[in-house]
Amino acid sequence: MSDPAVPRPLPWRPGQIPLMLAPMQGVTNRALRSLFIDWVRPDVVCTEFMRVNPVATRRRLSATDLREVTAAEQDVPLVVQLIGHGRDALVSAAMDAQAAGAAHINLNLGCPYGRMTTGLTGGGMLRRPDELAEIVPALRHAIAGTFSVKLRAGYDDPAQVFDLLPLFETAGVDFLVLHPRTVVQEYEGRADHAVTAEVVRRTLLPVIANGDIRTAAAGLRVLRETGAAGLMLGRGAIADPLLFQRLRGLAPEEPDQAERAAMLRRYLKDLLVRYQELFCGEAQILGKIKGILATMDDPAFAKSLKRLRKATSVRGFAAILDEID
Repeated sequence: MSDPAVPRPLPWRPGQIPLMLAPMQGVTNRALRSLFIDWVRPDVVCTEFMRVNPVATRRRLSATDLREVTAAEQDVPLVVQLIGHGRDALVSAAMDAQAAGAAHINLNLGCPYGRMTTGLTGGGMLRRPDELAEIVPALRHAIAGTFSVKLRAGYDDPAQVFDLLPLFETAGVDFLVLHPRTVVQEYEGRADHAVTAEVVRRTLLPVIANGDIRTAAAGLRVLRETGAAGLMLGRGAIADPLLFQRLRGLAPEEPDQAERAAMLRRYLKDLLVRYQELFCGEAQILGKIKGILATMDDPAFAKSLKRLRKATSVRGFAAILDEID
């Protein structure tokens, strides 16, 4: 059992400004994570969220999820993200994840779609702060490695996060990942990083900024204006894996059309190969890779992207890729 007062090594180096690949359900599977590690080596990667089974007579995490659990992938720290409800179920799942090799565990308090279920999960848990006051310390006590929380600014009030900071600090949470929208906003409007800046000002916990970081200029601005400890990149990085390198100054901040075309061809071809090794059947492979296309909004390639979305075979998809220029 963990002592909240004992410092634990964070999943990034001291003094580093970590750039993390966000957990995205249905997207950040191990094939995509391996591509990102090979291409741009994020400082931290995350699993898709792992659903916690609330039924005590059954396994808390699926066998498929447990096979994903490890401390790191190719020496890049892996954060295992749990989504569920109920103190006992979450604690049991965290212990199962640790037994399978997890060194870094995250609690999802951000997903806006968990609010519709019978047992509130994800962002829906923000409706029950009294339950969080039991769950968060219990998880901290059970987790030997780092324990982090990914959350929205609030359920329907963006100031709710300020009321939760004392709980996170007292319980011994190691770091926060903040997406400064409310749960009810889902993905409408803009992420308000003025909230991120105020959270950074009010807590000593490291705060990782997340939300609407689609360009290097946007990411650098968020770091500069908020004082965040690092960035978690989601849709922006899925649309453009080189966003990691752009933020590091190792790739052009604004690629020209030829560079973007070359990146798209290489990225989607590489991913297509990896998906054929991981998934079964053309329908599943195409469904997964079309989920990647959903993050892309390139006016210069609008016609090509539309054709890719309509592709009905892997061979046809690959042929359209060859024509992107």
